[in-house]
Amino acid sequence: MTVQLSVRQDDITQLAVDAIVNAANSSLLGGGGVDGAIHRAAGPELVAACRLLNGCKTGQAKITPGFHLPAHYVIHTVGPVWNGGQSNEQELLASCYRESLQRACEHDLQSIAFPAISTGIYGFPKQPAAEIAVQTVQQYCEEKPCSLEKVIFCCFSGEDLAIYKALLSI
Repeated sequence: MTVQLSVRQDDITQLAVDAIVNAANSSLLGGGGVDGAIHRAAGPELVAACRLLNGCKTGQAKITPGFHLPAHYVIHTVGPVWNGGQSNEQELLASCYRESLQRACEHDLQSIAFPAISTGIYGFPKQPAAEIAVQTVQQYCEEKPCSLEKVIFCCFSGEDLAIYKALLSI
């Protein structure tokens, strides 16, 4: 079965999908940007669940229930801070996408939505980050068939939306 890839400009906390991906910090206890928005929308139970996970390393991913979100699960991944591209940032970012997809497959999920990981406060340039996201997701879905049917790249800005639309030829 072919996985459907799509892009939309939306509030990721409002998406009714099996899982949304949180661009988290290593503590998993909330922060700014999409991380803070997800924690606020999910409610205090999310922080309690994240405390039990003992943090997360850059490039890895962990999963919790979605609590008060429309999404059933939150997959937390820690993207790399951009240091000019000389500190393995590209591979760490690709790992965020692979690990998140792996968590989704382990839980037999059918739909997942990704934000633009590491492109906010972490400073990863938007175009190469989007290229890594799309290529990594396409490659994973081709090589490791699982329950996933739908992957959404959920963009916060019109600029991000245009980049993803071009990459997906939409």
